[in-house]
Amino acid sequence: MRPLLALLLLLVLAVPARAAGPEVGIADDRTLLAGGPQADAAVAEWLQLGVQQVRIYALWSRIGGPSPDAPNDWAQLDHAVDRVVAAGMEPLLTVTGPGPLWSSRRGERGDPRWDPSPAYFAEFAGAVAERYGDRVDRYVLWNEPNIGSWLRPQAACFGKVCTAVAPHLYRGLVRAAYPAIHAADPGATVLIGAMSSRGSDLRRENSTLRPMAFLRAFGCVDGAYRKVRNGRCKGFVPAKGDGFAFHPHGVLTAPDRAFGNADDVSLASLPRLERALDRIQRGGGLKASTRRFGLYIDEYGYQTNPPDRLVGVSPGQQSTWLQRAAYQAWRDPRVKLFTQYRWRDEPIVADGSYAGWQSGLRYADGRAKPSLKTFATPFVLDAARGRLWGQVRRRDTNTVNVQRRLAGSSRWRVVATRRTDSRGYWSWSTRLIKGASYRYVSANATSATLKRG
Repeated sequence: MRPLLALLLLLVLAVPARAAGPEVGIADDRTLLAGGPQADAAVAEWLQLGVQQVRIYALWSRIGGPSPDAPNDWAQLDHAVDRVVAAGMEPLLTVTGPGPLWSSRRGERGDPRWDPSPAYFAEFAGAVAERYGDRVDRYVLWNEPNIGSWLRPQAACFGKVCTAVAPHLYRGLVRAAYPAIHAADPGATVLIGAMSSRGSDLRRENSTLRPMAFLRAFGCVDGAYRKVRNGRCKGFVPAKGDGFAFHPHGVLTAPDRAFGNADDVSLASLPRLERALDRIQRGGGLKASTRRFGLYIDEYGYQTNPPDRLVGVSPGQQSTWLQRAAYQAWRDPRVKLFTQYRWRDEPIVADGSYAGWQSGLRYADGRAKPSLKTFATPFVLDAARGRLWGQVRRRDTNTVNVQRRLAGSSRWRVVATRRTDSRGYWSWSTRLIKGASYRYVSANATSATLKRG
């Protein structure tokens, strides 16, 4: 072989097929912040399941004092951060309001969610980063700013005509808090966005804004992505971020299906969100510290029925869809983090309603759901693409054995050995035989069995 040809072949073989897939996260403040033996047990189990990042709220109203000059109460968050770090995982802090009532610029309304002060928020965000910068590398600025329970007003309504307000409030909060965090923790990654996946048409001042509509208003562009520089966009200065957080909850929609409204964003329609981010960034409506925004999914989950009879899927369906969701996230190279939302269901309230989330891998009483068994070893058979995919989230092996059982046989046969990447992901494109069953075996576990229909 000629030397040049040999060198080229060596270079081709040395180039990895793709970067490692997203990190694995979990978020359950109710369990973690309560502390005590239950939190200790949960954190230990998260580590055993392969979780790398734990998202925690740095909730302003819980930490802030009764006046701007009063000391903050960090005790609960201190314990949570220390517990996660001691276990060998990384905290991701969502620095968010609502704050104390004095943080609102319209305090006479008696609602701390209403028009929070960017200056006060920047002070709080900087204090968070100063306190935890030695243990925390990632921060999210505000939680779900397109929902009125987190930020108000969402809109200003005059008669039947409503125009968006919350995106402009949020832009002010980000512009103030982003440099404050970087000043206190220069090496930090500061994420913006963190919007909920669905919304509605604006008919009231606190209607939930659809995420794509929120994003366009945040970047001061119209529906055709033309610049807007009047009204609340007069004197526009763009916000900046180091990445974009998002909560593409599917509710009752499968992970590979888009919502009906084009301004809502499911996991399957993340490319539409990415194109919008790129377009707004190119037009000067957003600034990023990277060439383009990476996506950090800091919440994703499916509620189960039981217990939630209204927006829950069956426990078995939850297990299947969470595995398919992880595969969907892996297929998108811009997704850097994929976070399971809730470890344990929130309890049913006294009137029998489901005010919280029932998307845990365990029921409220601690019993395991089927999804707990498959969490550490997700496995997907993608018949349309002729691909088997999985992840060893514990990262306790460099290879997996893929096994096949033909229809009518009881014998499993190893048909491939696949290397995992640094985060435990592997895939194999092959001819999938109809009627055959597949599974994979790692060092300490065997995945679920899937059948090619």
